[in-house]
Amino acid sequence: MRQLSLSAEVMERLGVVWGKSAGKADGAMHLLLGHLLDTAAVAELMWDRFLAPRTKRLLEVVSGGRGRMLFVWLCAVHDVGKATPAFQEFDAAGAARVRASGLSWRSAALKSKRWRHDKAGGRLLMDVLGREWRPEHVGWVWPLIAGHHGAFPSAGVLGDRAVPQEHQGRGAQWGEVQRALVEVVTRCVGFGGVAAVCPRVVPSRAEQLELSGLIVMADWIASDSRYFPGIDRIDQVGLGVSRDRACAAWEVLRLRGGWGVLPVPGGDLVEVRFGEKGRASQDQLVAFAREVPVPALHIVEGPMGEGKTKAALVAAEVLAARFGCDGVFVGMPTQATSDPMYGQVRRWLKEFGGGLESQVALLHGKRMFNPEWREASAPDVAGGCCSGGSSFDGIDEDDELYGIASGQAERHGPIEWFLGRKRGLLCSFAVGTVDQLLFAATRTRHVMLRFAGLAGKVVIIDEVHAADVYMQQFLVEALRWLGQAGVPVVLLSATLAPAQRRALVGAYVSGQGRTGGPVVVEVPEPGGYPSITGAYVQDGRAEVVCRSTASWRESYPVALEWLPDASDGGEAVAERTAREVAGGGVALVVLNTVDRAQGVFRALDARFPGEVHLLHGRLCAAHRADRTAVCLERLGPAAGVARPGRMIVVATQLAEQSFDIDVDVLLTDLAPIDLLLQRVGRLHRHEGTVRPATLARPRVVVTGVAPGEGVPVLHGGSEAVYGRFRLLRTAAVIERTLAEGGTWSIPSQVPGLVGEVYGERAVCPSSWGEAEEKARVKWEASERDRAAKAEAFLLAARGEWSRPTLSGLHYGQAAGVGDEKDLEAVVRDGKRSVEVVIVRRRGSGYTALDGAGLGVHGEASEHVLDEVLGGTTRLPAKLTKAAESELHPLDGWRGHPWLEHSLALVLEEDGTARLGEWAVSYEPQLGLVVRAGSSG
Repeated sequence: MRQLSLSAEVMERLGVVWGKSAGKADGAMHLLLGHLLDTAAVAELMWDRFLAPRTKRLLEVVSGGRGRMLFVWLCAVHDVGKATPAFQEFDAAGAARVRASGLSWRSAALKSKRWRHDKAGGRLLMDVLGREWRPEHVGWVWPLIAGHHGAFPSAGVLGDRAVPQEHQGRGAQWGEVQRALVEVVTRCVGFGGVAAVCPRVVPSRAEQLELSGLIVMADWIASDSRYFPGIDRIDQVGLGVSRDRACAAWEVLRLRGGWGVLPVPGGDLVEVRFGEKGRASQDQLVAFAREVPVPALHIVEGPMGEGKTKAALVAAEVLAARFGCDGVFVGMPTQATSDPMYGQVRRWLKEFGGGLESQVALLHGKRMFNPEWREASAPDVAGGCCSGGSSFDGIDEDDELYGIASGQAERHGPIEWFLGRKRGLLCSFAVGTVDQLLFAATRTRHVMLRFAGLAGKVVIIDEVHAADVYMQQFLVEALRWLGQAGVPVVLLSATLAPAQRRALVGAYVSGQGRTGGPVVVEVPEPGGYPSITGAYVQDGRAEVVCRSTASWRESYPVALEWLPDASDGGEAVAERTAREVAGGGVALVVLNTVDRAQGVFRALDARFPGEVHLLHGRLCAAHRADRTAVCLERLGPAAGVARPGRMIVVATQLAEQSFDIDVDVLLTDLAPIDLLLQRVGRLHRHEGTVRPATLARPRVVVTGVAPGEGVPVLHGGSEAVYGRFRLLRTAAVIERTLAEGGTWSIPSQVPGLVGEVYGERAVCPSSWGEAEEKARVKWEASERDRAAKAEAFLLAARGEWSRPTLSGLHYGQAAGVGDEKDLEAVVRDGKRSVEVVIVRRRGSGYTALDGAGLGVHGEASEHVLDEVLGGTTRLPAKLTKAAESELHPLDGWRGHPWLEHSLALVLEEDGTARLGEWAVSYEPQLGLVVRAGSSG
């Protein structure tokens, strides 16, 4: 710094302007310059050891070949807004030193308005850079600084009239110190001056969002006082010192990236990675990934069991190698489907070597129940990885103004730093619910961290057809941003409705083409099944490519028939199921409501004790996991001799997705055609299975419907779940099929069937016309309302997609969204429900649901923790209000990392609990049972 020709006065003032108070910096005040250089040193390591190759390429283009220096500089200047009276006032001891150096302000004036240091930094850079940079570059850089605490303000907030001068710093002395701070940092990181930093190219808005998230990451690491304790003497501050501190922190935290630079692989990748010869549809996807000229959207449609997931993973390897991605995110529709995918991704990554399989994050709220996760994330004592604590709970004196404070950090993790709140997607390899992707498309605080985690990866989303109209708004928004960032995306589905396919393609290419909003793209129908629809923009022109090939398995006829029964108890369903398996065989019965499933189970269990298995969403976590495992063991692809002579699985919609079992006959409530076909996918699924002669032909019995006066009567619960319109159209297609011979050819007819139900052409008989029209009007109104409801939370507000910078992105942000549960409510429309941990009262104490003893106040020792957590159960939505007002954690759970926020549902010694007007019990076979309580 002596070479910078700074006056003694300025040097003295830089030596007292503080960035972290003693309370935040391990007992000694940390100079602001020291913190900025710490952050620069962390950024250097991020460039060398973490950033995806594509991100480095981006920064090289933006900077004109000085990408590393520009990235380090952007991270380093993030906190320059602390060199203002508004921030320096926060700590009395620090403020006294600053005033003693000759910098002054009126404390009383500061109380008139809050002026946060992130905004102050944005304004400061507007002034400093505005003197020497081109306006378009000032315009995209200042929001990165002004938004580094989670929300991007608008330029108007930082305008001359809006900025409180007393807070920002009056007089020449403040301006001199602020400019000197920027200049010192600029020269320390290698530039000859502020003018030399000026970028050459304006990155896209999505690329700016990614850079913003990486700046936040660097700041959060450099703010950990365990590794960056305070330095209050300027002669001890320097980039060399900060580099030593950053290297030590990086090693202890075990931070790392993913693949780095991958060679483009050749050969049959399915065989190389999974030990089985690639199928035609898998080879087709890999071939497209090898030849597509730019990052693209890949929509893969194929029948259940086709091997789409394995194809997506090997295609991701090719795409990562070609386009510089460092890892993969795999999004699944539910927590239950995420768990097996986590294991599959770990096994796939093990083939690469380097311990990558140990670095896969499982991102959902119940991951502690996954044995593989718990084993993989055991504490690494030798590595000294963070063991609890909350070093990131409040990284600045004015954190309460930002909403940064988080709950207790997780105790375990492959790389524990990435497992804190909002950071999970930064882990190079991650598997989780699709919610994680959707969160990155919401106008919420720190969305930039989530997006930065996605931007360096290949993104794979499975079962994409499962997104309803509300969720699809967030999916479409995410695709716009990912397309603009040049992120390769692979979407998997059994089949998509044509309108949904067009919406997904339109979103991605509108983002990639920077068109400023949704575009209409001609998306041809695939000519066969399985198929790939590839979409990208090259030289300003949208390209859509459709390819198809034959399935690995020949189509086979599936016979259909109706079973009239719209009753709540499902007596006719139970009777028919009993007849179907009277001589042996495996039946799957899928019902649309838990109450109906429980009723059918009761009837069948009385006939076939021990041979009937019930699966639904109101089972406790332990029972659901155990029963799912039993079904997969006995009916999965490796069942062999374990397959029983007779078995009945009664399930709700859990059986639709990623449930790889083979059954001889299917009985199912009517559902929209795409979901009905998902259920059909469990029928005669595996080759070589020995079946009873009476069940040798695949057959589907559709129920949940009864004859009516001209129009069928639908089960009320089914209507409540799916609406009347799609159910009527699906019923009409089944009626026509029965009139024409009663069989579907599966899988070849799947796209056509879905296209009929979701298309515009009339399919219902004329006698249903009035009922269909009423249902259509109601459905369209509902779809519009739900889409509009989602719009309030989308990352880019209507009409703002074409803006060139992040300025004002968080205007009107989603209020009151503080944690993952709040976000789940944002991206999933529907009646809110809560999870509880069920325990039993025994004498003066408690037991877990399974009987394991707890302390007098519910204390749970480590050896019974699994049993306690195994009692986690989701309540039906009608109990939510009562549960939130009446239930609390047990006293003995205070301070427990996994239980302190869990609501305890205490079953009294008679086995019941009262919640509002309801009596709740838990029966080992039936699961949660809810009945109307007595008036007493």
